[in-house]
Amino acid sequence: MTAQAAPSAHVRADRKELPRVVVRFAGDSGDGMQLTGDRFTSVSAAFGNDLVTMPDFPAEIRAPAGSLAGVSAFQIHFSDHDILTPGQPGVLVAMNPAALKANLGDVMRGGMLILNTDSFDKRNLEKVGFSSNPLEDGSLDSYQVYKIPMTSMTIDSVKGSGASKKEGERSKNMFALGVLSWMYSRPLEPTIEYLEKKFSKKESIANANVAALKAGHAFGETAELSAFEVKPATLAPGRYRRITGNQALAYGLIAASVQSKLPLFLGSYPITPASDVLHELARYKNFGVRTLQAEDEIAAIGMALGAAFSGHLGITTTSGPGLDLKSETLGLAISLELPLIVIDIQRGGPSTGLPTKTEQSDLLHAMYGRHGEAPLPIVASYSPASCFWAALESARIALKYMTPVILLSDGYIANGAEPWHIPTVDKLPDISVRFASQPNVGEDFWPYLRDDETLARPWAIPGTAGLEHRVGGLEKADGTGNISYDPDNHHLMTQLRQAKIKAIEEDIDPLEFDGSEDSRVLVLGWGGTYGTIGEVCRRLRARGRPVARAHLKHLNPMPKNTGEVLRRFDKVVVPELNMGQLSKLIRAEFLIETVSINCVRGLPFSSTELEAELEELIP
Repeated sequence: MTAQAAPSAHVRADRKELPRVVVRFAGDSGDGMQLTGDRFTSVSAAFGNDLVTMPDFPAEIRAPAGSLAGVSAFQIHFSDHDILTPGQPGVLVAMNPAALKANLGDVMRGGMLILNTDSFDKRNLEKVGFSSNPLEDGSLDSYQVYKIPMTSMTIDSVKGSGASKKEGERSKNMFALGVLSWMYSRPLEPTIEYLEKKFSKKESIANANVAALKAGHAFGETAELSAFEVKPATLAPGRYRRITGNQALAYGLIAASVQSKLPLFLGSYPITPASDVLHELARYKNFGVRTLQAEDEIAAIGMALGAAFSGHLGITTTSGPGLDLKSETLGLAISLELPLIVIDIQRGGPSTGLPTKTEQSDLLHAMYGRHGEAPLPIVASYSPASCFWAALESARIALKYMTPVILLSDGYIANGAEPWHIPTVDKLPDISVRFASQPNVGEDFWPYLRDDETLARPWAIPGTAGLEHRVGGLEKADGTGNISYDPDNHHLMTQLRQAKIKAIEEDIDPLEFDGSEDSRVLVLGWGGTYGTIGEVCRRLRARGRPVARAHLKHLNPMPKNTGEVLRRFDKVVVPELNMGQLSKLIRAEFLIETVSINCVRGLPFSSTELEAELEELIP
């Protein structure tokens, strides 16, 4: 995909031009809604639209068919201009009554409903609590409703494909995609090519899916459904591709491995929503990437720390429950002062909580979730594409300062997608390291003799002649690394470990804010709130309301000028998908009172709701 791509040949002159559209596909978890949304997204990205996606998975592996608990959805916001949020759906494709009931409340009044009428039978309606059929009782009169018998039309369209009736019926998601492709000028060829490749060993299934896709497209045309055009967005020149947050993390880690000239080792235990990083990295053995699926979270971080000890770029990925289990070994990594990257893709908690939903509730755990004084740097991604740079920055800090680093992402960022401006290699930082190669005190090697600037200790690969040394979890004597129970030495080592983390603030970008100089209110965010805060501030400024915005990418240490920036404003508002964790840190560190706006619904902030709350706080 290149910037300013040419419009598709499928666009017709009689189509109504729209600046943006938000579509949500919803159905049972077995209806293929994620695949449908993914294909619509890929084609839109290739067409040149800007886009933001929001997949929504059920937590149950396979809830009862037709139940509310089993509804799976995929939302895409695509546009001809720069956008920041998934938006509010103006179009809902609902494959059954459960999908309609679970998602109708989110759809704009007057929005479009495309409903699979074949599934609106008495049994399915009763299963989700409809006392009457919404297709007939007038409850949907405020929407534009398209009633399409998708299941039966799909079955008819796949006759002759060689697929069984059950296999053919499962192609109804492609029928729905064909309908939407007609309505929004999306070409079919890329999806046909994808289907033929995906089912190359199952020709009958490939034929059925392609037939259903074409049938849906033909239905849209012959039924004269509304037809629209959303032109390509004007983007900065360069090459783009669609990318999810977890893909970007994987590519950023590979780039860090190449730029540091270190082999990458990932020790990981599968956990939602972090597993895709393991899956993605496992595909790149050609870059020397080694992945190992451990038997549990504790083993996974132990392997990654062992890899760091032996001179690798050691990585482990997890989510909140796994971070709990990794805490003891993370404390060991701090004591050893080894470069280890722990990626925590946050989800709703506590305990198993909301495995497939998003939250920002691990910040205080990342800061303090270890016994003893155990500080470490914390980096936060803020969008899918930013995950690439967050991974590189985490590796840079870990290697330069010889410290474990926690990188915070979240479920919304991890699974969401957007266009990524692919950087050229010469834009990537050189983060190569120099291993210790000779004794540093006479004929002896002291493993804790520190660099004057960074306070980092030397990194010696085990087995290097003349650099034999001992490390462990017990407190070490400054310099020599020998076990020490001396009170003054422990006090000194505690101060040194803290000072090393504090020194990083001299080596990170200052906190910047955007907004007019007369703004008296600053909206401060971190992580996945970036897009919503940015969109809301745009709207408020467009209406003449003075508001400034800043976003933290480094949470420990924070940029050196953070306090100075915050004190410029009369009011600092902190929206978070938790109960106010960054607010607590700001108050404690800078003695600045904040106004918290909190949401713990397992979903990103609603732009409309956040805008209303901020409106009341701006003088």
